[in-house]
Amino acid sequence: MTRRILVIDDEPGIRQALGQLLEYEGFEVKVASGGAEGMALYGSFRPQLVFLDVKMAGLDGLEVLKRLRQADPNATVVMISGHATIQTAVEATQLGAYDILEKPLDTDRVLVLLRNAFENRQLTEENARLRETIEARYEIVGRSFGIRALLERIEKVAATPARVLITGENGTGKELVARAIHRGSARAKKPFVEVNCAAIPAELIESELFGHMKGSFTGAIADRAGRFEQADGGTLFLDEIGDMSASAQAKVLRVLQDGVITRIGGSKPVQVDVRVLAATNKHLDEEIAAGRFREDLYYRLNVVPITVPPLRERREDIPLLVMHFLQQLALRDGLPARGITDEALRRLAELEWLGNVRELRNTIERLVILASGATIGAADVERLVGRRAAEPAGLGSLLEIATFEEFKQAAERAYLLAKLRAFDWNVSETARVLDMPRSNLYKKIERYALQRETVE
Repeated sequence: MTRRILVIDDEPGIRQALGQLLEYEGFEVKVASGGAEGMALYGSFRPQLVFLDVKMAGLDGLEVLKRLRQADPNATVVMISGHATIQTAVEATQLGAYDILEKPLDTDRVLVLLRNAFENRQLTEENARLRETIEARYEIVGRSFGIRALLERIEKVAATPARVLITGENGTGKELVARAIHRGSARAKKPFVEVNCAAIPAELIESELFGHMKGSFTGAIADRAGRFEQADGGTLFLDEIGDMSASAQAKVLRVLQDGVITRIGGSKPVQVDVRVLAATNKHLDEEIAAGRFREDLYYRLNVVPITVPPLRERREDIPLLVMHFLQQLALRDGLPARGITDEALRRLAELEWLGNVRELRNTIERLVILASGATIGAADVERLVGRRAAEPAGLGSLLEIATFEEFKQAAERAYLLAKLRAFDWNVSETARVLDMPRSNLYKKIERYALQRETVE
């Protein structure tokens, strides 16, 4: 692809000499004799680099630089000056100039600058593409009522410093919610550090969270910062917080209270500024009653509760998720690009997904790899997925729940939510119809993290 360069200089000799050199090196070049003409050309030509004279009649170079950078913050501009001073160089740098060259121009210096500037621009563009790919990977996809309500709550809480407890079944996307909160917060440019509390042995979780000093235990061969220190200024996501050991819970509670950690084997306290987000697929009130989770830590974490709906409650999102995964697998993972028939989409939307969005994503990857043709059809779904469809009344999803206690809770939550919606979230009227004390209904609303949907 031809690389484009714009030269803005009021000296005909400079325009001609620089233009000839650049064209000889294979660049597409346009020239302008003044600032106004250069600004107009920039908008239509969209150059990747601009050579801009500092001293020109009318609009001078520094003013043009300022306007170019306002119009395009990514503009790469090299200033040219016959009388460069330190003050001019400082001002040009503050306005966003890439570099400054003195007249008469040295050919070798120009060529070196060009090579470095385009390498830098290429690196910047690659980083931008990488960020887009990463963000697409963690995108929350869906248009269902539940997802729109979820996104609305994320938007509200992200801008605050509040701690959030994210609950939901395995595979629903609790990590995606945590990342979305981080991206929407004032800490977005700081680290997002994730800890899976269920994947780390109980004897190592404290070292993982708080770090350790060399020699503090067998295997501690060097000082090591923990995840709290790594997340300083940013966000720490404690996934599967319900599986954290009791001693680690006590230490996390102290950090939340004081904002100070001490490495294992160390004596020096370290101040940390961390926003903590936590997630679990367990009912923490039951864990508290069983003595496995600290009630005071629960209240510290559960400032704002967010519940991620399971896939069975938002089946209308399945076609959107399927198309998203097909595109993602082709672009990010390099798998063959495949289409899918409407009948196949309908069949996928009818099936039970006990593993939620995670299971659906893995199934789409299997279909992309093993489908017989360029387009995934209903026969491919039958052959490669082959699970029974959901019960039409929605009872099938409840019947798949493992224990009777979990079944009762899931059924009670669905029933109360339906009744509250039916009475437009009038708690007093709902409690009267249910023949339930209003205080009990409020407790159940809090227990199940029920929330009124405000999305149009």
